[in-house]
Amino acid sequence: MSIISSYQYEFTFVLPFSERWRLIEDEIIRPRHNERKLFESGSKSNPMYKYDMELFSARRKDFWLLHTAKRVLKEFIPSLCHDADGLIFQGWDDPYVTRTHEGLLKWKYPEMNSVDFLFEVGNDNRQLVFLYERGKKKLMDGSRMVFPNGEDPSSISGRIVECSWNKEQQCWVCMRVRFDKSTPNDINTYRKVMRSITDNITEDKLLEEITEIISLPMYADRKKADERMAHAKMAQHRRRGQMPPQ
Repeated sequence: MSIISSYQYEFTFVLPFSERWRLIEDEIIRPRHNERKLFESGSKSNPMYKYDMELFSARRKDFWLLHTAKRVLKEFIPSLCHDADGLIFQGWDDPYVTRTHEGLLKWKYPEMNSVDFLFEVGNDNRQLVFLYERGKKKLMDGSRMVFPNGEDPSSISGRIVECSWNKEQQCWVCMRVRFDKSTPNDINTYRKVMRSITDNITEDKLLEEITEIISLPMYADRKKADERMAHAKMAQHRRRGQMPPQ
């Protein structure tokens, strides 16, 4: 999204999410696809940009309508070749929000609710677990961390460790060492994670709530309108002979 923001400057910040999402397709994905096809077919020679030498790929992150949540959870996520920690519910009409979007609703699998701690071993081999508060280290006194894979705690001292909460044993369980980070989570992030753990909204409960929401007339009417618009845009792209949005 930062590419589009830079491309259109302040213009995109006032657009709803649906339009910003469409711009990624219209201004980046489709032009790249069409130009690459021209080079591959030989219709365009001496390209200034060599797609076959790219060290990266570009794609638009997919989003689905709310009524498909069950299929996403039961079919799509299990088929992924990487771990997915849950769902993000993005408002279709929301404007761009800088920094942390406090109104963005996220749901995670219980075992994927995690916190990044700074882990240290004291002189007496005591485990010390830190977070950040106002940019300074804050000792989480009484917190205990366990290492299920048999890691030597002293070898991890000074590292950022991502942990999940074990409710039965009342301790933090090491999921992985974050070599890509040098600072722990802020205390406010920790509080949000703990609130999510305490709320204990299960997958079944989430789907029950979604079922109630999508049965409301306002959602059904909006769904029909969005589907009509999507079909119209698809037909327009077919008439132009362009790649349809993915």
